[in-house]
Amino acid sequence: MAKTKGGFTLPGESGYEELTLKMAEKWGADVIRDSDGTVLSDEIVHAGYGIYSTICIIRDHNAWAKENQDKLQQTFLCTPAVVASSEEATIDLMESFFEEQFCINDTPEAFKYWEVYDRTSNEKVDSAKWSYDKARGSVTIQGIVPFHKYTVSFLAYRIWEEISMYNHTTNNWDKEHLMQIDPRYPETQEYMLGWMKNWCETHPDTTVVRFTSMFYNFVWIWGSSERNRYLFSDWGSYDYTVSALALDEFEKKYGYAMTAEDFINKGDLHVTHMPGNSRKADWMEFVNDFVISFGKKLIDMVHAYGKKAYVFYDDSWVGVEPYNGRFGEFGFDGLIKCVFSGYEARLCAGVDVPTHELRLHPYLFPVGLGGAPTFMEGGDPTLDAKKYWNSVRRALLRAKIDRIGLGGYLHLVEKFPDFCDYIEKVADEFRLIRTFHEAGKPYTIRTKVAVLHSWGALRSWTLSGHFHETYMHDLIHINEALSGLPVDVSFISFEDVKKGALADVDVVINAGYAGSAWSGGDNWKDDEVVTILTEWVYRGGTFIGVNEPSAVAGYDNYFRMAHVLGVDEDTGAKVCHGKWSFEVQDSEKVLPEGAWVEAGENRFLTDGKARVLLADGDKPLVTMNAFGKGKGIYLASFQVNLVNTRMLYQLIRYAGGEGTSGMYMTDNLYTECAYYPQSRKLVVINNSDREQTTTIPTEAGDRTITIAPYDTTFIEL
Repeated sequence: MAKTKGGFTLPGESGYEELTLKMAEKWGADVIRDSDGTVLSDEIVHAGYGIYSTICIIRDHNAWAKENQDKLQQTFLCTPAVVASSEEATIDLMESFFEEQFCINDTPEAFKYWEVYDRTSNEKVDSAKWSYDKARGSVTIQGIVPFHKYTVSFLAYRIWEEISMYNHTTNNWDKEHLMQIDPRYPETQEYMLGWMKNWCETHPDTTVVRFTSMFYNFVWIWGSSERNRYLFSDWGSYDYTVSALALDEFEKKYGYAMTAEDFINKGDLHVTHMPGNSRKADWMEFVNDFVISFGKKLIDMVHAYGKKAYVFYDDSWVGVEPYNGRFGEFGFDGLIKCVFSGYEARLCAGVDVPTHELRLHPYLFPVGLGGAPTFMEGGDPTLDAKKYWNSVRRALLRAKIDRIGLGGYLHLVEKFPDFCDYIEKVADEFRLIRTFHEAGKPYTIRTKVAVLHSWGALRSWTLSGHFHETYMHDLIHINEALSGLPVDVSFISFEDVKKGALADVDVVINAGYAGSAWSGGDNWKDDEVVTILTEWVYRGGTFIGVNEPSAVAGYDNYFRMAHVLGVDEDTGAKVCHGKWSFEVQDSEKVLPEGAWVEAGENRFLTDGKARVLLADGDKPLVTMNAFGKGKGIYLASFQVNLVNTRMLYQLIRYAGGEGTSGMYMTDNLYTECAYYPQSRKLVVINNSDREQTTTIPTEAGDRTITIAPYDTTFIEL
């Protein structure tokens, strides 16, 4: 690879000017940024590079926040259920919550939204039966049913911004805790606009203002006990967008009132993994309207001062919604995504915005995820970087990304020269791949895939967080596998199915556990959806179901698409029924050697006609069922790894009538490739930690190469 420059954002650091400029040259940076907790000196700012300046518009305003503590952001909290041993019970509101993060909002405006619930009968307790003791921070309930369970839902101010909490605990900071202010209030908006104007005027050298998202953070509720510090986390949750003012304004606009229980949801909250309802959809729309309307004022001001505005799609992203069709209304010039995995790179690449940028891992922090050492004794940041790049790179071969970069504290790299050398290689590799995309799109197979779940396009290429936070879901593994395959992928909802979304689709994937947003839950009670999908398969489509696809109780089959799949799940009603025996048969070698999935309990063949390709004793793991001109394919589960990624690709190819192997497909499943017809460039990657030899059939004949661990090879055909 020739040494190139551009498309790289480097984290600079005052006091390390020589190192900053040296690394900028080595990594081919064209932009230098500040990171949380760092500043850029004049020497760096005036060195001829573009300058990204990071702002978090809702935090780092502690002086104003202390004078306006009623304008802090809030959330509903719900106490753990208390079992009443008599007709009276007293519940300590904050006993289970981290008191450095929350404090009770007992203002009259907020108090009217408090609720006490009898969780045994699932009924709201009349407000006349309970009273609040402000001094003790407790609620006493009287005239209740002994040995029923009771909870209190109340509004609480968030007094320590969650990313600040994380940075403090990760980097052992000894600094003032930062609070977050809520722009829902007119006084906060006036302050923010004034602050933004002053900031633009006092940062003349900044070329790009990097908004650390917008206003509302993903939910992260900490507990009082270190044994269970993280009580709840969900990157797609809207729990941190509430306030008495917002609730009042919602009622005026929509004609009905949201309640505490709409958010608390029996203590489950409304995690993104659950199907939404109309009330949540209205609330999301309400918040998005506000975030766009006020956010655009800030972005317009940035533009008025001749600067670009990028948004960081992490942290306080809630309400931004890059895939709901309205993202363009903000007027952002770019989107930056922190990535651990390939599907996150695809998420960024698919947003309608001029510039797409990835923030790579590992961050330049002493420790990484879970407190493991990174840039400190015992750490191996070079190996970490190779593994992360290994995951992200395969997605970059499929979709164009404009920029990459790092975050954190640059001085930490001084003791790791091998890391500096590897990032130089990554930067040059990225820029070369980018040129191929600029020449034209990479080759894809004819078969087109749609992933079907409750959220549809709104949650394209994501669930509700990073891979390490959503690893338990089959669909996140499928997203990760798909992110690097030469397949056109779309994400559709059940409403999309009824609107004709299957017209240009060859394969539909539905994956997840019963009742989840990913499997679909009650959406499968819609007979029209089942009928459309059934006819679509009969006429030649393929329905791939994973884990508990189309599962919903109340019908002759638990899987509503069991007639297509030829597989169903016994929830207990069929324990006395006979089960079809089977023999494993994969004579066409649809599955690669070594493919394996975890068994699902109580799965059985409905009529014995489905062909079992893989089994664990009498448990079918992978099956294929002919249905009309199409077929149903069932997988008991899916965990992403190199073998299973190849298995998914071969199943998709087979379903589309393209065979299990073909052009521009490596014969070694530890390797993958991408071909760019316009530039006639073939990129081959080794996804393993060992040297691999692979052969690829191309238009110019077979190509056989040997490739080093985690390495990339570029071939001109």
